Amino acid sequence: MAPPTVYNIRVYFQLFFIICCMLLSTQSTEAKNSEDIRCKCICPPYKELPGKIYNQNVSQKDCNCLHVVEPMPVPGKDVEAYCLRCECKYEERSSVTIKATIIIYLSILGLLLLYMVYLTLLEPVLKRRLFGHSQLIQSDDEVGDHQPFANAHDVLSRSRSRTNVLNKVEYAQQRWKRQVQEQRKSVFDRHVVLS
Repeated sequence: MAPPTVYNIRVYFQLFFIICCMLLSTQSTEAKNSEDIRCKCICPPYKELPGKIYNQNVSQKDCNCLHVVEPMPVPGKDVEAYCLRCECKYEERSSVTIKATIIIYLSILGLLLLYMVYLTLLEPVLKRRLFGHSQLIQSDDEVGDHQPFANAHDVLSRSRSRTNVLNKVEYAQQRWKRQVQEQRKSVFDRHVVLS
């Protein structure tokens, strides 16, 4: 599998942007979607009737029990008493805002996924090209007692000449490895001397 080039990544982002624009443009600007407005009436239990929630797509001026509760569960003489107990609220939402929020969230998630792919697949390849695969891998047999990480000095001197972040991280990692190696030697030497 060939690593993705900058051109391929740019094409993917352009395609993603076009799809996002198409999703946002599907929303009609002339009239509200029937799912964006509603009147919600919450009616508590009344006599032998259980409590119930009613939803209707009506205008704000018609948001009351008489227009929303259909069919009316009580006979004509109890309608007024039943409706006085119901609480009706007009609700409006913007599906465009919801779609935009979801698209932004998915875009950020996609960018993080691309970054994870970069860290797991491309970074090791770049490290091998910059520092040479054979210089960073040393077995314990090759490391002498007098100078641990003999090739690390060459790698570090080259990394100091470059100012990017990758080289700074590599330098800190090599320094840490050197310290750990020195600590291991001192602990094992002391252990051998004490026993």
